[in-house]
Amino acid sequence: MAKIKFTKSELKHQRDALKQYLHFLPTLQLKKQQLQLEIQKCQAKIEEVKKKEEAHNNFLKKWIGLFSLKEIFDTIQSIVSIKEIQTNRHNIAGLDVPVLENVVFEELPYDLFYTMPSLDDAIDAVKKTIQLKIEEMIMRRQIELISNELRITSQRVNLFEKVKIPEAKENIRKIQIYLGDEDTAAVGRSKIAKRKMMEVA
Repeated sequence: MAKIKFTKSELKHQRDALKQYLHFLPTLQLKKQQLQLEIQKCQAKIEEVKKKEEAHNNFLKKWIGLFSLKEIFDTIQSIVSIKEIQTNRHNIAGLDVPVLENVVFEELPYDLFYTMPSLDDAIDAVKKTIQLKIEEMIMRRQIELISNELRITSQRVNLFEKVKIPEAKENIRKIQIYLGDEDTAAVGRSKIAKRKMMEVA
């Protein structure tokens, strides 16, 4: 705790500080609640994506034999690549987080006569798998950013609630007691001085 001066100006300073802490605390508490809610939403979305991935993986089981063929696997790798991951920014309680807009694939042309008929379906399946994985990755990044902001906000809330506000209140109490004692002592000294003046007269 910093050393305080027992003066009226220090009393005003401590009262102003307390007023400021009490003003900002509800805003910080609200932000903390919003961030906690957003983390829950993100976790729910990740669970949804995981379910989609599981359903897609079950669908892909029929392609497993297909992908084990080195020829088609090499063909897909040479044809399909990620050209761009398009994201936007979404503001959550003053924090900007990335949101997936689209995954743009680059698909090189291939000869339909010299490739297996199921190659189109295999390519679509691979693209969907990649899209779901990227979607999950970006949502996990959202949780990481929001969790970090929540940690900082929680520290500020705790600082205000457990340190700054009690400290300011205690400082105000001590200064008021000191100034009250000073006023009482001043009145006592004034009475003594007045009595002595009357005795001299």
